[in-house]
Amino acid sequence: MEVDRKRAFKDEIYEQFARIGKAFSSGSRLELIDLLAQQERTVDELAEETEMSVANTSRHLQVLKGERLVRRRKDGTRAYYRLAGPEVYRAWKAMRSLAETRLAEVEETVKRYLSDRDEMEALSQEELEERLERDDVLVLDVRPEEEFEAGHIPGARSIPVDRLEEHLDELPEDRDIVAYCRGPYCVYSDDAVRKLREKGRNARRLSGGLPDWLVEGRSVEHGG
Repeated sequence: MEVDRKRAFKDEIYEQFARIGKAFSSGSRLELIDLLAQQERTVDELAEETEMSVANTSRHLQVLKGERLVRRRKDGTRAYYRLAGPEVYRAWKAMRSLAETRLAEVEETVKRYLSDRDEMEALSQEELEERLERDDVLVLDVRPEEEFEAGHIPGARSIPVDRLEEHLDELPEDRDIVAYCRGPYCVYSDDAVRKLREKGRNARRLSGGLPDWLVEGRSVEHGG
């Protein structure tokens, strides 16, 4: 390949790769990716969840759609968005892991807002898988019910965190409980473990959420 042609090729191919980095260069868009990893959603639903305006949410979705990171389907007058494929979440997870390794500010932020997290020893996904095989643990999915129905860890019971207290009496007192939610920075499981421990239950959170379980090739169940 001629020198000029080689340089042109390098310039163009790296610019194409940079498009993905640019699409990921917004905290708001990363949160949208995290939410869409749970289930498909409308613009209105995403706007409510992220506390952004509908117009701003739509603009972020168009950036992600333009780089083929999300897809849209129409159902009558409603449009639903979903991740274009599991590789999108894998890319976000890899970037998240890199930030955890290289940026001290990530840990500082977690400690500032989740000061008691160190006391809530997390159970790894591998440990949970082993305990599920032994059938010696109760798994609680504390995400919203519609996310549970879209996909959940096999055998998990759905109790959204805001309804946990009204269902406490239904949970066995002599069984270890593991709560999980959307991902490592979702606070639903922290809140659930805190409430369960206050009631004397032996509870831990899962390190990671349903999307992390899924992209590692583990099976999920659908429906209620």
